[in-house]
Amino acid sequence: MAVDERWQKLGQVAELLNLDGVEFREYQFNIINAILKHGSTLVVLPTGLGKTLIGMAVISNEISEGRRALLLAPTRPLSEQHYATVMSTMKLSEDSVALLLGSVGKKQRKELEQSAKLIIATPQTIANDLKSGNFSLEDFGVAVFDECHRAVGKYAYTYIANELSVRNSLVVGLTASPGSKKEKINQLVSTLNIKHIEARISTDPDVVSYVMPKYMHVVSVPQSQTIKGIASLLRPVGEESLASLNKMGLMNAKNFERIPRGVLIALGNSLKKISAPGFRFGAFYSYIRLLNVSHAYDLLLTEGIYPFTAYMDSLSEREKKSRAVENLLANKNMVQAVALAKEAVKRGEEHEKVKYAISVLKEYGGKSAIVFVQYRSTIKMLVDIFQKNGINAMPFVGKKEGVTQEKQKKIIEDFRSGKFNVLVASSIGEEGLDIPSVDLVLFYEPIPNEIRNIQRKGRTARFRAGDVYILVARETKDEIYLHVSAAREKKMLYLINEINRDLARHAQNEGQKRL
Repeated sequence: MAVDERWQKLGQVAELLNLDGVEFREYQFNIINAILKHGSTLVVLPTGLGKTLIGMAVISNEISEGRRALLLAPTRPLSEQHYATVMSTMKLSEDSVALLLGSVGKKQRKELEQSAKLIIATPQTIANDLKSGNFSLEDFGVAVFDECHRAVGKYAYTYIANELSVRNSLVVGLTASPGSKKEKINQLVSTLNIKHIEARISTDPDVVSYVMPKYMHVVSVPQSQTIKGIASLLRPVGEESLASLNKMGLMNAKNFERIPRGVLIALGNSLKKISAPGFRFGAFYSYIRLLNVSHAYDLLLTEGIYPFTAYMDSLSEREKKSRAVENLLANKNMVQAVALAKEAVKRGEEHEKVKYAISVLKEYGGKSAIVFVQYRSTIKMLVDIFQKNGINAMPFVGKKEGVTQEKQKKIIEDFRSGKFNVLVASSIGEEGLDIPSVDLVLFYEPIPNEIRNIQRKGRTARFRAGDVYILVARETKDEIYLHVSAAREKKMLYLINEINRDLARHAQNEGQKRL
């Protein structure tokens, strides 16, 4: 197929790109030109709209001018995916492109790092070689950071970005979401030395025609009488612990059911700073009871009966238990609640969400789907129940659960080839893996994190229309998290525009100073 002549307007930018049959997209063309005009740029673009092509176009420009390029991705599978894309899209010989992963030996890495025009790597590999002095960024004209929202704190992206800023190299950050907090986005901008932001949403005029329809369905799920009965036993235990902390002046909350987990974690950190041993012990005693009963309560109401019993079993099986945990396990209400829950599991009772999930998956009649789940005990429960109900499902979890990357790749290959059609995934399925687009994404529960929310939704409607279902347990934290995630997505767009205006004003002021 011929190259669309509009791509030719990019000049040498397109020199090393194989654009035969590649659809011309105005927003990609405009973003590439904006990067060349403004310098280091943060590109915010919905999943599936070709961020990688933008990065490769800028890389092509730098290599054409005799400089080297770096393409970074946070995981090994994603780096391998980029390598395959580069080899099929860029007019570069195999010996001029190096894929550097931790599995590549030190001596071989050093040889490749010295000779390759384009290096594709995980950030940990590059950061380690920079720190050891085995690698230099001296002649690198550009670095493309994929999933660049990770460039915060002590993550390896941060170290590499600092090294690049000293050399005034061009940086291109690619992400579907930089976050919804101004300080987080500003930190990202500062770390990557960003001069300009190019952001698009699915409804923007130059993007809308390339976005596949994505239909959102929020399902409000009632609580069963069994779960309500078990919850009524847990509630007094949580209220007692909260009342103790309120009395100590450490909290001022009326309802333990509505306390965000982030608030509880922050309280635990603050208790460590208390100097009076007696007071600190009493505070930690009530805090640990509240933290554990609150988590158990949330698991019951938003995840299910089995996840609740699995958590209580994990507390009971700990070799070393604090006095607070021992007291909680011996509490009359807790003992009765666990007994009722285990009887319900034996009877085959579960959260009403499970019935809704089965109904939705069966309605899709064998089409591809990803069910996103927060907790591994829930994943185990769902896979078991799905399979018993004739749904061809497999779990997909991370290295913490003992699953190697090779095993993960095999599961994805089987999913892609149709050996099974429902992937029940933890957060490992949100980014960093070459998971194919699916017909359906089902959230077993809402999540308050806007980055993860966008990543999950982006797994469908890449090449064809798709559906997103979100199961929301009534009168629980699910309802709060649903509204929080929606509000944070809207806020993210507002902040991006505000920060971009600040960058433009700064650039204008700097220009006037030079004049």
